[in-house]
Amino acid sequence: MSLISAYSPLPVSFERGEGIWLWDGKNKEPYLDALTGIAVCGLGHAHPEITKAICDQASKLIHTSNVYQIELQTELAAKLTALSGMEQAFFSNSGAEANEAAIKLARAYGHQREINHPHIVVLEGAFHGRTLATLTATANRKGQAGYEPLVSGFIRAPFNDSESIKNMAHHNNEIVAVMLEPIQGEGGIHLPPSDYLKKIRELCDQNNWLMILDEVQTGNGRTGSYFNYQQHGILPDIVTTAKGLGNGYPIGVCLMRGKACNLFQPGNHGSTFGGSPLASRVGLTVIDIIEKNNLCKNAADMGQRLIKNLKEALSNNTHVQDIRGQGLMIGIELDKPCRDLMKIGLDQKILFNVTADKVIRLLPPLNITGEQVDQIVERLKKCIELFYQ
Repeated sequence: MSLISAYSPLPVSFERGEGIWLWDGKNKEPYLDALTGIAVCGLGHAHPEITKAICDQASKLIHTSNVYQIELQTELAAKLTALSGMEQAFFSNSGAEANEAAIKLARAYGHQREINHPHIVVLEGAFHGRTLATLTATANRKGQAGYEPLVSGFIRAPFNDSESIKNMAHHNNEIVAVMLEPIQGEGGIHLPPSDYLKKIRELCDQNNWLMILDEVQTGNGRTGSYFNYQQHGILPDIVTTAKGLGNGYPIGVCLMRGKACNLFQPGNHGSTFGGSPLASRVGLTVIDIIEKNNLCKNAADMGQRLIKNLKEALSNNTHVQDIRGQGLMIGIELDKPCRDLMKIGLDQKILFNVTADKVIRLLPPLNITGEQVDQIVERLKKCIELFYQ
């Protein structure tokens, strides 16, 4: 086998897609995609406007590098900063790279304050990527094992416990930032209380720390607003996103404001492919589609419907421990590890994945319809029943 065994792919390969549907070339019946490439294809597969933008831009110019000005990149930066309340943007190819940029910004900020060994507070259950620094920031001992020594400068705090972070301030004067996801995705779709992000914002203000929000998964309309923090009445100092920004085309961005601005100077950081003409054109098109079709609201409305219908359909199933989420980022926690459910899902023609061992994760497209929501509920109910037979 020529492929590296870094993955354990399911026994299916897809040859085409349309909206929420995928075809494997063997069966006439399509698969209902409730995972969308792990929150990537938020507009569904083969969206005609995205396809047109890619083909049109590819026929003109794909890449020049950041040695030169890229007008589409400037346009996308202006659009994202206006949407987010941020001031500057650095483009990369992925969420992990965007988070690497955020980590470097935090360290640069610390050194600017003459802190020689800057520390970043990260949370239990977090996931920030698989590069060496983001892997260290991630709370996954299994993923870290074998890659030691890990990167220094990270302190772990319990999830949903602002008091523990407050206490850290009394014992460590080298903390420069708190980095967290507004909703933990890989950690099991865990939502903090409604006042949690405000408390972290207050702690950062009181201690002159940067507040870094990883919205790689929650951003781009996924949870019912363009960025999740916009539902909490706060502004972070740095926010990262990727996944749904390209609808399948690789792109990531690190956005910053205030004291996090101008920490990168020419030569400090860079990306060969980041913010290319093609990537920027796709990002602009994705945002335009989300805005003109009011897909943030649709995500909120359809997410409420999906959670409500799942709770009704599974109310008598004693193996279901919890159903939680926001917008179209939903987790169903079962009472035992359930990775085999994904294979049952293939038989029932529905795609989802399992995270944190026993949480079914649903990340359907933002333009999902009510009828498609009902189909997810019906098929998923059948999968869970078959799993426990």
